[in-house]
Amino acid sequence: MNELSLLYNYLLVGAILFALGLVGFLTRRNLIVMFLCAEMMLQGVSLTLIGFGRFHADWGGQMLVIFIITVAACEAGIAMALILMLAQRAGKLDSAIWQDLREEGQPAYVDRRVPEERTEDQVWPTLTSAGREPVPDLDEATHRSKV
Repeated sequence: MNELSLLYNYLLVGAILFALGLVGFLTRRNLIVMFLCAEMMLQGVSLTLIGFGRFHADWGGQMLVIFIITVAACEAGIAMALILMLAQRAGKLDSAIWQDLREEGQPAYVDRRVPEERTEDQVWPTLTSAGREPVPDLDEATHRSKV
């Protein structure tokens, strides 16, 4: 495998990681998932820098990746502390419910696109207990007797 095709593979995987992280960051409202998606975007950039550093036979890309990992570790500690503090304060990890963090005079954000999930909408299938035969459906039992 020549160096150019290896660079293309590095760039492709880095772009896929960055795109998945961006889509996840923009579509999710859970703060922990948003944080993990931001980390995935950083890893995509790191992989791209490593690919370019290897292609150009330069250590600059690898050194920048070391700094990115260091900053990401610091960010992880601070972000998790903030997320836990705010989740303990509000009781949820949904980023749209923290209306008290906005600036003075700003209107409250109203999310009209995602309806709240009601508990009566959730229908969960149940399995029969072990060792008990399920009750047959009446229509199915009469159909068997006719055949």
